Parts: sequence; structure tokens; C-alpha cells
Amino acid sequence: MNILLVNDDGWGAKGLMTILPHLRRMGNVTVLVPDGPRSGMSNAVTATRPVSLRQIEDHVYVTDGTPSDCVKLAINVLFKGDVGQIDLVISGINHGSNASVNLIYSGTMGACFVAAEHHIPAIGFSIDDMSENPDFSYMEPYLDQLLNRASCIVQPSTLLNINAPKGVIKGVKWTRQSRSHWTDEMAPLTMPDGRVGYRLAGYMVNDEPEATDTDLWALEHGYVSVQPCTIDMTNYAAL
Repeated sequence: MNILLVNDDGWGAKGLMTILPHLRRMGNVTVLVPDGPRSGMSNAVTATRPVSLRQIEDHVYVTDGTPSDCVKLAINVLFKGDVGQIDLVISGINHGSNASVNLIYSGTMGACFVAAEHHIPAIGFSIDDMSENPDFSYMEPYLDQLLNRASCIVQPSTLLNINAPKGVIKGVKWTRQSRSHWTDEMAPLTMPDGRVGYRLAGYMVNDEPEATDTDLWALEHGYVSVQPCTIDMTNYAAL
């Protein structure tokens, strides 16, 4: 199996280095990641300038582009002309949850959507811990189980959004995306030149806290959430 590993945190991030040895037991792994943090990039691609591609180790490459650029570079440059060159794309492990509405902002999951566009099975992994040094010790024993099962189930044009809670894990639940929203999102600050600027802040509000089948419920109750997604955003009920 040929596996492409990407992320939005860059080479050396603890989440990436945690999942990498598990993937190497599954097959041949090529790593292609941004040269620094690219959180919140969603599906952004670099359209206004060229992007670089540089090899830093055997089977490890970095770019000054976005997570979505990473997948496009792998398909169109690293493996160009090799039919069926990538069997599976893995993105993560992201530092911070990509459950619920975070899915639409996530650079980690944006890379998976690009893979799905090209009919490549893709799985994004995240942990509900925003610190620079998350504790993956509770999540890691589940990685082989999740990878083996998910890689067999996920289909081309479909992707999986897997989020682990912080701390002790009770088990794994298949979930749907919870309805939620962010509030108090922009915090003022004084910039070096004296002007007032704003930075992202705030917190997520679960709009259906009573629902027990959602990704947010799973995380809040100590379960790994496995959410199947698709690139088809049509609201069929409205047709």
C-alpha cells in the first residue's frame, strides 16, 4: 500500500510523528507537509504565486504551500504518471479538534477533501487538545485499530473525520456532524504601530447538546468520533 501523509502543522509536529510509525507498518509512506503551521486553511490552494517543493529526508518533502497544495503536489508532481500511485491519504494527527463546524475551517480535513476529489480514500485524524505538546498516550493504542478498519471501509470520494478526546478513551463511536457555531470570535489587541487589530478567539457552542449521535457528544463523553464525510455538499432535502 502506498500512503501519503500530510498535515497542517509541518514536519516534526508531535501528532505527525506519533502516527508515522503506525503507517510505516502498513505500507510505503511518503510525507509531504507545509514548512510551518497552516491551521485554519480549509481547502485553500495557493493561486497567486508559485509554491516550492523540497526534499528534506528520504520520502519526506516540504512545501511553502497549504495542506491542500500538499495533496495536489503529490498527485501531480511526485507521483505524476504513476496510475493508482496513492492508495490512501492520511492527514494529521492535528493538534485540536476538527469536529462539528471546525470541519469547514480545517486545513487537516481540507487535504482530505482534495484527496476525495481525486477518488483517493482519505482519513483525517485530530485530538481535542490545542496545546503544543498534546498527550497522545491514550489515543495511540487505538491507532492501529482505527487505521486498519477505516482504511478497509472508506471509499473513493468519501473521507473519514476521526477525532479523539483528550485523556482517557472509553471506546469508538460512529457519529454525524453536530450543529454548532462559534461566538465572541474576534478579540481586539493593540498592534506594534498603535493601531487596533483583532485576533481569532471565542468558543464553540453546541446547538444540539441533547443529541447523543454527534461527534461533539462522543468527544465530551470520552469516545473517539468517526464521522464519514463526502465532497458533495448538496442539500438534497431542499430540492
